[in-house]
Amino acid sequence: MIELATCYASSDEDEDKSTGENDPTNPKEEFTQGGKSVPDNDVVTAEQAAVDVKKMMNDINICPFIDETQIESQRKKFLPTSINQVNFNVKYDLCSPLHGPASNPLRQDKLPRKNFLTGVVEATNVNDYHFEAQRIKFHCDGIAFNPSDDATLADKVVRGEASIQIGSNPGDPTADPQEKKIRDLFKNKKRLKNGDPSDVSNYLGPWAPYENESAVARPSEEEQKEIDELLAKRKKSHHKKEDKPEFEEKSTLHISDPYDYQGRSFLFPPKDIGVSLNPGAGPSRCFLPKNIIHTYTGHTKAITAIQWFPKSAHLFLSASMDCKIKLWETYKERRCVLTYMGHKQAVRSVDFNRSGERFVSCSYDRALKLWDTETGQCIKRFNNRKVAFCVKFNPDEQKSHLFLSGMSDKKILCWDTRTGNVVQEYDRHLGAINTITFIDNNRRFVSTSDDKSIRVWEWDIPVDMKYIADPGLHSMPAVCQAPNAKWLACQSMDNKIQGFSCLNNFKLNSKKIFTGHMSAGYACQPDFSPDMSYLISGDADGKLFVWDWKTTKLLKKLQAHENVCISCLWHPHETSKILTAGWDAKIHLWD
Repeated sequence: MIELATCYASSDEDEDKSTGENDPTNPKEEFTQGGKSVPDNDVVTAEQAAVDVKKMMNDINICPFIDETQIESQRKKFLPTSINQVNFNVKYDLCSPLHGPASNPLRQDKLPRKNFLTGVVEATNVNDYHFEAQRIKFHCDGIAFNPSDDATLADKVVRGEASIQIGSNPGDPTADPQEKKIRDLFKNKKRLKNGDPSDVSNYLGPWAPYENESAVARPSEEEQKEIDELLAKRKKSHHKKEDKPEFEEKSTLHISDPYDYQGRSFLFPPKDIGVSLNPGAGPSRCFLPKNIIHTYTGHTKAITAIQWFPKSAHLFLSASMDCKIKLWETYKERRCVLTYMGHKQAVRSVDFNRSGERFVSCSYDRALKLWDTETGQCIKRFNNRKVAFCVKFNPDEQKSHLFLSGMSDKKILCWDTRTGNVVQEYDRHLGAINTITFIDNNRRFVSTSDDKSIRVWEWDIPVDMKYIADPGLHSMPAVCQAPNAKWLACQSMDNKIQGFSCLNNFKLNSKKIFTGHMSAGYACQPDFSPDMSYLISGDADGKLFVWDWKTTKLLKKLQAHENVCISCLWHPHETSKILTAGWDAKIHLWD
């Protein structure tokens, strides 16, 4: 405003000056201050004012000179915060530059939304095969191709620490030969050509080898030394493992008279005990047991399974958690005949073959072993990586060399004792196999599993012919067959024993359900009396329960053991003799 006022004043004064010069009669103007006159020497004339305004205008540069190079440099940079004056018009947005890859095709005004914690992640199409090939090549040889599009010819190869440093002149013939070898790897190899099919002896076709290709790759001397040292170390470690022998199977004979005066072993059933032990002979009527007449002691830990000797039942086997199997006498002195030691962990199950001369055992050490009952020798070992929960020989005379094992990996394996190999596999269950029972004159067998189902199989056919599964069913860890082969009694985990008919249609009989005992969580083995009058079973409290088979009424309850009564067997040729085994490491004989 001051500058404009001075300009207007200067213009008026110029006009007055021009008029005054033309009119000589015009006297000099006098200025007054506060109504008083000012002396002539102190009065500022128009000419002096105009001169002062021109000086002021020369001091103020309204349009200074701006260098264009400075403007361009300022446009390329951000404005520093120290300046207080901008000498040019800003023609771009005052925002931060676009961060990210230089080849980002996205424009600044079309940035995507933030899709990552620290910014934007872009999707890039990369060929997996080529990327993996270059990555392996870089880690092995320290050299790979640069995938960047803007890479120059000199930067087409990326080298790491493992690669050889290339000189300033890669084409120098005096360069390192190893460097030249690496460079040659990237050259196209040429194949030998001979596509003439008439040349039978020298025809190569599409399988022609490369030029100078060596058919045998031999390591260098240094590499061969390293390989020999490595193999020597492996042999030493392997020998150390072999030096640790496996648990040696052995047996101990506890009686001094294993043979009688006729040279017959203890496997021959006695004839002078007053009871007929012939296979077809059985009591016509059975009675309830009353007292314990004998206690077998010898095991140091809980007993897991017991089994009668086939047909005669004058001997019985007992398996225990102390890794031992013992053979006992049922009559006379009731001694321990043999002790079989060959397992490293608790024995799970045992089973005699048809004649009783051999038996098979399974243990938690994942071992299946075939034993000779008389000599105590381990005949064969069956190697498997899974635990067998039950074993069962085929009772058929022509198939007595085969036995089944229910495994923890949901399979039933059929083993051949002659070769030691698996000859059949039944794989349909969804849980560990608990029991295997032969029915229908050994033409079929029934299996129960932790999947709460029952499957009926035809022998040697790996597809189940009948599948029983119901929401009301529970897992059945113990099953026994009736003497007349018409019924199966299955110990259920809901504290019940359920009867299944195994004649034409294998199905549950709702009238054959026995309750009153506490067996949930334990595989308590039930059994029938020889005349099919009673059903017996142990429970978790160590008690022995006796039910009437026809009416399912609980007849008697006896305190058999201090701990779990895991198994009970009714003698097939006696009216009231029962064998019970418990987790108190004792076996009781009742009568």
